[in-house]
Amino acid sequence: MLQAQHEIKGVIGSEKEAFFRDPDTIAALAKAPWNLTVTVETSGSREIATLPNLAKQYDFVFPAGVSAAEKIKRDQNVKKSVQPFFTPMAIASWKPIAEILIANNIVNKRGDAYYIIYMTALFNLIINEKRWTDLKGNGLYPANKSILVATSNVAKSNSAAMYLALASYILNNNAIVQNEAQITPLVPKLASLFTRQGFAENSTEIPFQDYLTMGIGKSPLVMIYEAQFLREQAKIKNSPIRPDMVLLYPEPTLFTKHIFIPFNEDAEKLGRALMEDEELQKIAARHGLRTVNVSAAKDSNFIAPPDLVNVIDAPSYEILEAMINQITASKQ
Repeated sequence: MLQAQHEIKGVIGSEKEAFFRDPDTIAALAKAPWNLTVTVETSGSREIATLPNLAKQYDFVFPAGVSAAEKIKRDQNVKKSVQPFFTPMAIASWKPIAEILIANNIVNKRGDAYYIIYMTALFNLIINEKRWTDLKGNGLYPANKSILVATSNVAKSNSAAMYLALASYILNNNAIVQNEAQITPLVPKLASLFTRQGFAENSTEIPFQDYLTMGIGKSPLVMIYEAQFLREQAKIKNSPIRPDMVLLYPEPTLFTKHIFIPFNEDAEKLGRALMEDEELQKIAARHGLRTVNVSAAKDSNFIAPPDLVNVIDAPSYEILEAMINQITASKQ
């Protein structure tokens, strides 16, 4: 006898939308023992933490980033959560850009597969308002435009907040910012990373799509989640990833943990499915998401670093919020 399907609805970070809309994911969740039909809406992960009546409107939330998840759990008086996926931050770029940065000792190629970008050196260029034409070997990209990393809206999106966390760590003498007294002297430099970009979208997916469609002229350096690039690279037909597109891995870097927060028993069942179901974990790996099950990634053909050593933690939600508020105030 077939068991009845349980319909649940959640709001998630946009970087996981393709996973939840994958027909294989839908089929795996519909089967016993889960018997779930899952509907999702997307939002910037930091924006999720500010939405009203979360527990009344949704059965679960699934933001990117520990700090946003901490705030949601506190505000909704929820104790349960699981972390099915994680993903390193990365910078989507191009081989000509990587070659210029290698010539200027900002990037180092590791083997034939991927690149490391030294963020202290990169921030030094950005904060000193250097242009691509100031760099040695700029004939590969002779654009008289400022060197900047394109991000989403730092007030709404976790990926931009992670970029801010990384910058604040480096500018704070390689130490996590822990109080407001440490923030104030950093604000002018931190603000310059964002204000000079101009308009920024609320979701990480939009600047990434610009990178895929508009090319090197629009997007020489874009802050993304590794999973976004690997997801597109994995497409057997019509992959938008071209041979000249590359990932630069920041050093130091941060992992974004994707925290699943259930508000009821059916949602808790979804959390168990994401953590325990091997088929779902293989699908997640196909979408570029790293899982707690290392073997799940074996079926993917990704060329990505298996281990990143120099990984730091982000500041608390309150400290990130204070930094963002001061940066926003400095724009006015």
